[in-house]
Amino acid sequence: MNTPPSNPISFEADLDASAQPAERGVPRLRVRLPPAPDAVESGLDQDEEWCEVEIDGRWRRIRFHDYHEVFGIPGLYETLFAKRLECRSPTRVVSLLEDALDEHPEAPGDLRVLDVGAGNGMVGEELRRAGVDDVMGIDIIPEARVAAERDREGTYRDYLVADLTSLDEEHRRRIESFSPNCLTVVAALGYGDIPTEAFLSACSFIPEGGWIAFNIKEDFLVEDEDRSGFSSLVRTLQRERALEVEAMRRYRHRLSVHGDPLHYVAIVGRKRRPFGRRAS
Repeated sequence: MNTPPSNPISFEADLDASAQPAERGVPRLRVRLPPAPDAVESGLDQDEEWCEVEIDGRWRRIRFHDYHEVFGIPGLYETLFAKRLECRSPTRVVSLLEDALDEHPEAPGDLRVLDVGAGNGMVGEELRRAGVDDVMGIDIIPEARVAAERDREGTYRDYLVADLTSLDEEHRRRIESFSPNCLTVVAALGYGDIPTEAFLSACSFIPEGGWIAFNIKEDFLVEDEDRSGFSSLVRTLQRERALEVEAMRRYRHRLSVHGDPLHYVAIVGRKRRPFGRRAS
């Protein structure tokens, strides 16, 4: 899109050190959000949300779930999600994991975390702040690894670009050599970015007794409304005592583009039995 849209909702964000830890001298971004829906037009679903960013004098529309485009613009992810839409999930999920650990002899420093859907490293950064020393990231798009190395250099011991539903032997070997005893999946489940098969594949690398920490939109835990498969999966894992839930919290994940709260549920549990066969 080459001409500014007639959208009245906009903001201009200064990419300061808190918004962009590793980048300095990044130019300001002008970002426009969609107009509020009227009585005729329904609101956007979460996976349909978008913004428009001015780059070199031209306006470019970017769908939020087109992460390869979002991560390709330095500072856009933090500016949009952390600052403007007030995303709380990295902090909420990691703090819930800390709370659960407080009830056990383990400490964050005992964890070797496999961070799935790692993106540009916001969850990895929170894990480091909590005292986790060893974190491996994995994401399906190469732009995510580039962004993590750009924005949060040194956060991950290793960062794989791989599809968990079709891992090759090299990626499998690297994960197994890391020997993770904790899995984190934050703001990545329920809309097809990480399907149930990929989640189960990731969980298969965690030994019995290891920790599983994830979040998901509350609608995807309601059986009658779920279209992702995670509602039945979580219920099955609990019923079969494969997942022992230690802590669960409903909270505001972030705001929608129109300012409405989007609620998620964070779950922290221990793996007690195999979750199913690893994807081959």
